[in-house]
Amino acid sequence: MKKFVLATCATAIVLSGCAGGMTDTQRNTGIGAGIGALGGAAIGSATGGNRGAIGTGAVVGAAAGALGGYLWSQRMENQKRQMEAATQGTGVAVTQTQNNELKLAIPSDVSFDVGRANIKPNFAPVLDQFASGLRNNPNAEVRIIGHTDSTGSDAINNPLSVDRATSTRDYLVARGVNAAAFRIEGRGSHEPVADNNSDAGRAQNRRVEIYVGERGPRS
Repeated sequence: MKKFVLATCATAIVLSGCAGGMTDTQRNTGIGAGIGALGGAAIGSATGGNRGAIGTGAVVGAAAGALGGYLWSQRMENQKRQMEAATQGTGVAVTQTQNNELKLAIPSDVSFDVGRANIKPNFAPVLDQFASGLRNNPNAEVRIIGHTDSTGSDAINNPLSVDRATSTRDYLVARGVNAAAFRIEGRGSHEPVADNNSDAGRAQNRRVEIYVGERGPRS
């Protein structure tokens, strides 16, 4: 049984290292399987210590580990490509995260004016396109995080960042996206991506980030 666990973990490590020929989903699945096997074997050992218990724990743990995290389905890939086309030339960054989330990083020249949380006219078409993809994904989980630059105090910036996330969510809900899919956060000025000592840097820091993850179908 020890050989089985070691083989499972070794396979996961080899898979995680083969970056050139694998998707993020495959790498994460391999790593998850290895971690799950270790955890499952530990549970099996703690619940009896015999070979059968350890073996069962390792197999169950490997399966659970492989199912952890988000899926990167063809639907997610299609939405990524759709958003890349919709935001080309706008400064919006569209990426796939290591956790298999679709991330949209939307700077202030697209999203919000200084000190405001109202959706700008050139932000609306991006959100309209985004909403169409979300309406077709009933398993989507969406996080919207608002940010500000360092101008002003936390007493101003913290609620403003939440208001920006709220405005984005409300716009998407008004276009038919399920309100239960959303979680919003505000980070104020505490997570800058550029230098706040310049106008250009502050403009980059006034932003909203949207993350979309897809879970497997719920039973």
